[in-house]
Amino acid sequence: MTPIARSASNEDRPVVAAPAQAKRALPPLYDKIIGLPRRTKWALVLALDLSLVAVALVLAVVLRFDTADAADAIRAHTGVLVATCGLAAAVLHGLGIPQIRLHHTEARALASLALGATLLATIAAAAAQMLQAPAPLSLPLIFGTAFFTLAVGARLAILGTLFSIRRLSAGQTPVILYGAGTEGVQIAYALRSSGSLCPVAFVDDNRAFEGLRIAGLKVHGARMLPRLAARFGVKTVILALSSASDERRNWIAAEIRALGCEVQTLPSFAELIERGSVEQALRPVRPDDLLCRDKVDLDVPAVTRTYAGRTVMVTGAGGSIGSELCRQLVDCRPARIVLFEHSEFALYEIDAELRTMLVDGTGIEVRARLGSVTNESRVRQVIESEGVDFILHAAAYKHVPMVEDNELEGACNNVIGTRIVARAAVDAGVERFMLVSTDKAVRPTNVMGASKRLAEMVVQDLQRRNPRTTLAMVRFGNVLGSSGSVLPLFQKQIARGGPITVTHPEVTRYFMTIPEAARLVLLGGAFAAGGDVFVLDMGEPVRIMELARRMIELSGAKVQSDTDPDGIAIRVTGLRPGEKLYEELVIGDALTATPHEKILRAEEEHLSEIETQAMLRAVQAAIDAGDAIRLRTCIERYVSGYHIPATADAM
Repeated sequence: MTPIARSASNEDRPVVAAPAQAKRALPPLYDKIIGLPRRTKWALVLALDLSLVAVALVLAVVLRFDTADAADAIRAHTGVLVATCGLAAAVLHGLGIPQIRLHHTEARALASLALGATLLATIAAAAAQMLQAPAPLSLPLIFGTAFFTLAVGARLAILGTLFSIRRLSAGQTPVILYGAGTEGVQIAYALRSSGSLCPVAFVDDNRAFEGLRIAGLKVHGARMLPRLAARFGVKTVILALSSASDERRNWIAAEIRALGCEVQTLPSFAELIERGSVEQALRPVRPDDLLCRDKVDLDVPAVTRTYAGRTVMVTGAGGSIGSELCRQLVDCRPARIVLFEHSEFALYEIDAELRTMLVDGTGIEVRARLGSVTNESRVRQVIESEGVDFILHAAAYKHVPMVEDNELEGACNNVIGTRIVARAAVDAGVERFMLVSTDKAVRPTNVMGASKRLAEMVVQDLQRRNPRTTLAMVRFGNVLGSSGSVLPLFQKQIARGGPITVTHPEVTRYFMTIPEAARLVLLGGAFAAGGDVFVLDMGEPVRIMELARRMIELSGAKVQSDTDPDGIAIRVTGLRPGEKLYEELVIGDALTATPHEKILRAEEEHLSEIETQAMLRAVQAAIDAGDAIRLRTCIERYVSGYHIPATADAM
């Protein structure tokens, strides 16, 4: 990979004023031309092409015959000229050549022009034969070639003139395209049709492209990027490398940002259609684009087969994970999706969204049911009345500091709620039950993680005693973009100008995207044999300090330092109660493979039936008594790794 040569200092780079946010008014002449009625434009182009037919035929006669005899030759071919021009209008109109937009003069348009030139040459030859004009066989060939060249040249000249008028008068922002492949060419043509962005050059680290001129732009080596940015006053570089690995794009993006340029990425075709214009669709590199690993492909046919035609109930359906589960279930074509949620507004939102997705008449029923997982009679009534086949249990209190301060409610929802839903599933003969858990359940140091570990034990115990229902669980890392996660917090802090708060310089976390998390749950349901714990191979954990630095750079700002005191500061606040420096995915080392190479099955220790029942009685008694210390004492007894903090003893 060719490194990008950097300027010796920031002083070497010219200071370029930030582009205006509002699009300036287009110049009157350009505006008038663009605003002409479509039929008027077609008529003008047809008139241009007919005049070029006459010019090309005259030029062919002049080139074929001696200059001294040219005038006589032209008079001798007057009939051929009239006949060819007369039929040319029908040929050009029939091929749709006047209707080809100037902005879209590409391969198919050139093919149409070539076909038109061939037909016109044939017509000219036939007319000369019928009128007995002294036309040698080479004359139609010269005529066709001349017409094709003139037609293409005229279109390029008009297009170039219009672009020049607009660029000089409309204040377009210059951009460089990184990647001269198919995607780069497409975005170059699209940007030329935009009103505010103007591509000035390609850069590419593929030496095979270097020196070529593609889409009217010269391709330079990646090492030339600093010079090009200074020469054209470029402050934005667009990555047209969506097929490259995340690791390569991250490396290139970091190099570009080091030059002081903003990095934007090429959107998908769907985003272009949705957003309506190229300028709107181009987006800054998103945080999950810079997590140092490729997204895991979890699109497995077994998922669709498992859920197709079944009734699936999602608890916590209005949450970050629950709502994404519902969206992905739509693609699996279940017979019915039962949304179970205690928040009325969240339930309304996901219900309305799903009904909008299902307007095409897929036949999927959506049932919105208000209720809490701690209300046993309501849970049982919904499961039995809806005839539920699968339950995806995503309802939980998950924010570590919040549950640490509200441990009784956290345990009631996460432990007792899981027991209620899982037992109701077993009693109703539900086929499969999937618990959404967390990596914080592994040797937890906080109540939230410990409550999820106890919930896992409840599920494992029920599975041993009830083989008819398959019960399993999945463990997540930190989910990007979910409510309360670190990335939305960092985004808000950056928007306020900082500082970004990090609890410890060495803290690390595993990260996954919301779609990955939801797909993992669905795949776990498809792969589950009973009592399974599924985890996703998320690569190496990410240092939160490094993530904070990346997000600051991503925003176009700089990290505060001695040499740049105006940058955004990163403040270390100290570990919060119950927070760990690092997370683990499994308790032991016993991991086995599944049908998907990135999903692993863990074999872990569990409580006996007697111990599980004793634990549940102790948790319930602590909740009923409102005794937080009693609850923590119970957790310490049954959950490996948890110890009551000194601050809790003092309460």
